[in-house]
Formats: sequence, C-alpha cells, structure tokens
Amino acid sequence: MLIGLTYDLREEYLAQGFSAEETAEFDKIETVEAIESALRQMGFATERIGNILSLNRELALGKRWDLVFNICEGLYGFAREAQVPALLDAYKIPCTFSDPMVLGLALHKGLTKNVIRDQGIPTPDFAVVERPEDALAVNLPFPLFAKPVAEGTSKGVSLVSRVNNREELEASCKALLLKFNQPVLVETYLPGREFTIGIIGTGADAIVLGAMEVLLNSKAESGIYSYHNKENYKELVEYRSACDPVAGRAKDVALASWRAIRGRDVGRVDIRVDKDGLPNFLEVNPLPGLHPVNSDLPILARLNQIDYQQLLEMIMSSVLARIGEMPLEAHKSRATRKAHELQPLPLAMKVRKVRHMR
Repeated sequence: MLIGLTYDLREEYLAQGFSAEETAEFDKIETVEAIESALRQMGFATERIGNILSLNRELALGKRWDLVFNICEGLYGFAREAQVPALLDAYKIPCTFSDPMVLGLALHKGLTKNVIRDQGIPTPDFAVVERPEDALAVNLPFPLFAKPVAEGTSKGVSLVSRVNNREELEASCKALLLKFNQPVLVETYLPGREFTIGIIGTGADAIVLGAMEVLLNSKAESGIYSYHNKENYKELVEYRSACDPVAGRAKDVALASWRAIRGRDVGRVDIRVDKDGLPNFLEVNPLPGLHPVNSDLPILARLNQIDYQQLLEMIMSSVLARIGEMPLEAHKSRATRKAHELQPLPLAMKVRKVRHMR
C-alpha cells in the first residue's frame, strides 16, 4: 500500500517571508520524518508530496496513491484545512482524518459552537463580532474572552483577550479584526481548570485517548493558555494526566462533541470548567499537531503510556477500518513476510543451492 504524505513545511513559508506567528501551525521536517518512519514500521510504502500546490501538480501529471496521510493546515480562508481533502475527494483518493465539511466547520469556532449548543452540549455563551461596531451590541456579562474565530495554536490569544468592561472589549475586538482580518469570537470567560482531550476513532467507534490538564506556572501569562505560553510551554506550562471525576466529565463532553461534529480518526477537544464546576466545550481540532515531542496530542499520549508509534498505529487502524482496507495487523504481517523473503540466504544455503544446480 502506497501512502502519500501532504504537509505544509514551516521553513518553506518562513523563507518566503511569512512571520513566525503566521506559520505557527505549520510543521517542521521532524514531524514529516516521524510520521514517515512510523508508517514504514507498519509495513507501508511512503512518498512525500508536500503542500497543496505540489499535490495539484502531481495529480495533474497522473500520480496516484492508495491513501494520503494529510497534515496540511493551509494558508488562506476559512476552508484552508479542507482544501487538500476536497481536492483528493475529486480524485477519489482516500485520506486520513476528517472530511472537508468537518474541517471547514471546525475551523470556524462560532459555527462549531452553534452545532455543539444545538446538541445540548455545554459551551460558553458567545457572540461573533464581524465589525468594530458589532462589539457595542454584545450583550453578555463581563468578564469575557475574545479571540480570532478561525485560528489555531492559540494565535491571537494574549493577556488582552480577557476583557472586563465595554471599553476593553471594543479595543480588543478592533485590534484582532485589524491583525487577523477575520471575525472575533467573544464568549463568557470561564475561570476553572483547562483540559485538552484526545479522541481516537470515528462515530460510535470513537474513544477517549486521555485527558491532559494544562497548568500555568507563576512565570506564565496568568489565567489563559495564550500563544506566548504555548510557544514557551517548556518554561511556562506543566501538562498533567487527569483522571479525577471532573476530568471524567470533561472526557464525556469531549467525546459527545467529537461525535456531534462527525469527526474522524483522531482529534483534540479543548474543555474548560465554568464557575459552577461544569466542564464546557471550547473548541475542537480535527487536524491535531503530530510533532513527536512538542505537539499536545503526542504529549497527552505519552502521559497515558502510549508512545508515538502506538499512537500512529491507533490512528491508522481507524483509517483502515473506515475506508474498508484490511486491518493494520494484516499489513504488518504481510510486510514481515516480505522482509523475510528478501533476507539474503546464509552462505551454507547458497553453496548447497549451487551444488544442486550442477
């Protein structure tokens, strides 16, 4: 089985003049190498493709793959994470992770929260500010929290995201609208514990991988999992596996949310506890980072005694079952047999074969 790898390589975009923050969601070469190594250990052949422009060129030249392992984040628009899967759909080439509809929905935090709220899943009250004057119409009690409606990696989240009055809200929304050129999500600020929950699988087969609590130390920007805190997590953040009753309720909210948006294969759901101790849905990431050391999902997996190879095998097991391919163990067994067949014969056996031919 030939698996193509699609990805946005951060260093390529930095070389084009994009900033560190603009490329924060893109991947380092170590991520591509780690995924490729894990897939090859499972017995798959792999081929690096690159970003959507490279994929488009290869497809136009007639290149095809049995499956594409896609981690492209995209660069422009609300549908940027959906672009590669949509292009592959047009060629009937299956790919990992959620479909274009889910990826487009999940990137827009406001639309996602509409779906979650309609399913009766707790989420903070919110409003979407599309113009500076819209901030005047927000009718929610302070404190509030403001962030770009369609960014990841905590981009646009800083100390001024928590707003305590109308003046601060207007100033924060105006600055975010200007910098990110997209609407601003304004929601009730939740003061409690924060978790990120890993999910593996699709639909009724989806399970919780584990819950990881995000704990900020005294040197961190207080009270928020900001872009600064996340980028400097080794000095400012402690991640801890959580198994207490509150974490258990957070896992239930996360799994219900994943099923509500029709997520596939793997994802992360961010949860925060409100003033009454109730876990609330914040956002979902159906295209989570897979850097073997620095990304939240692999960190969460390690905290739950799941190493990187095991994590990738769990993901691929979900993918193969979903697309109707033979199970992962069958692929691994086939690869083992093939490797054994290709082993060089011992010298004594070679001599016997030569004598027999004579």
